[in-house]
Amino acid sequence: MNARDGIYPEIAEVDRIVARARTAQAVYEKSGCQALYDKAALAAGWAIMEPTRNRALAEIAVETTGLGNVPDKITKNHRKTLGLLRDIAKVKTYGVINDNPATGMTEIARPIGVIGAVVPSTNPAATPANNIINALKGGNSIVVAPSPKGVAPCEMLIGYIHTEFDKLGLDRNLVQMIPAPGSKAKTQRLMESVDRVICTGSQNNVHRAQSCGTPAVAVGAGNVTVIVDESADLQAAAAKITASKCFDNATSCSSENALVVVDAIYDAFVAAMAAEGGALVPHSEASGIIARLWPDGHLNRSAIAQDADKMLEALGMAGKVPEGTKFLAVETDGIGPDHPLSGEKLSRVLALYRAADFEEAKVIATRILEHQGAGHSVGIHTKHDIRAVGLGRDLPTCRVIVNQAHTFATGGSFSNGLPFSLSMGCGSWGGNAIDTNLHWRHFVQTTKIVRETPPIEPGLEEIFCDYWSEVGQ
Repeated sequence: MNARDGIYPEIAEVDRIVARARTAQAVYEKSGCQALYDKAALAAGWAIMEPTRNRALAEIAVETTGLGNVPDKITKNHRKTLGLLRDIAKVKTYGVINDNPATGMTEIARPIGVIGAVVPSTNPAATPANNIINALKGGNSIVVAPSPKGVAPCEMLIGYIHTEFDKLGLDRNLVQMIPAPGSKAKTQRLMESVDRVICTGSQNNVHRAQSCGTPAVAVGAGNVTVIVDESADLQAAAAKITASKCFDNATSCSSENALVVVDAIYDAFVAAMAAEGGALVPHSEASGIIARLWPDGHLNRSAIAQDADKMLEALGMAGKVPEGTKFLAVETDGIGPDHPLSGEKLSRVLALYRAADFEEAKVIATRILEHQGAGHSVGIHTKHDIRAVGLGRDLPTCRVIVNQAHTFATGGSFSNGLPFSLSMGCGSWGGNAIDTNLHWRHFVQTTKIVRETPPIEPGLEEIFCDYWSEVGQ
């Protein structure tokens, strides 16, 4: 490429942004203290949570991306940010964070430097806000690369953050974004220039992040499968699945995509689901849904992340399902590349599988994960906790969500122990370096002070005595 291709000016622009971020970060760190880092994080939090701003961000997000709905984005912006601020409120990210006389070790928290965050259009305000808060809490600066459709919400969010920064006398260059028009060249240059990449979004972006040469924390694809067994509270399960599946029109990677229901309660669960607004599409009619949801081999943009009425119209189901239908549950038994219902659908559409028993349900869930979504999460509605533990032992997954609305639980909840996040690491199964929810610890590093201690050197018998007694020397 040469200057006539427009690449060099783009690269120069990114270089200037990163240079400003690096200068601002150096001053931020040099003058830093825990109180400063905490105030900066709170400033970014209030920028998105203040009710008038929150609504404006939700409205522009739906308007420019065409994904989700305003009330749920308001809820997401509020709860995800509130939960994150709760999680980090008492966390030490400055100075000595651990001092152990017994080992002679002292750990000092240090910023990583300049963070580059690649964020998706599905959550164009909540995800960047989450990354920004974590970065500031750790003493870093951050540059956000939004998706093309997410530019306007990101610009608005950062404008609000800068307004809060002005109140504190903080350098606006601590939080910047790659301006429109976005391009792969700009994003690539950003990833190559920063000290750590945080990437949430398409698997193409994730691959590029993990191969850019900069240490990267990226997350895998979701394709949530949930088992409903014969012991489940069917009404509660149906209500939770409905609330989760319909939230923000299924934009979340944690939205249920497949249900595997055991035969003994299949019909009763379908009835419970219908009472909550889930309309059954029998196996004989599944091909019609597939043809309309993937008209050219790609998801139909008129159906994905849309309100129920628009989704039903796009799929040719308007007037064919009960009034008040909120989502479709399409019967199927196919799994794999030739069966698109077994993958992520980003819409108010579920694949519904019937299993002879719990053991077959596990097999079906495993096959779906091996096709798509390995490492992310599965769910189960059951009264037998041992079954949830069994899923954790046997399935390629980092999270087993038990008796909860999956979308609300996987990314952290006020009623479970997961950290609040919009980015879920999927471990080796999903090709990720982390198997946890992205959180503050991924935005700091530590220096270890190592002192000499009295030696602790075991004898051979202490180590090998049990082994020798079993097999001999």
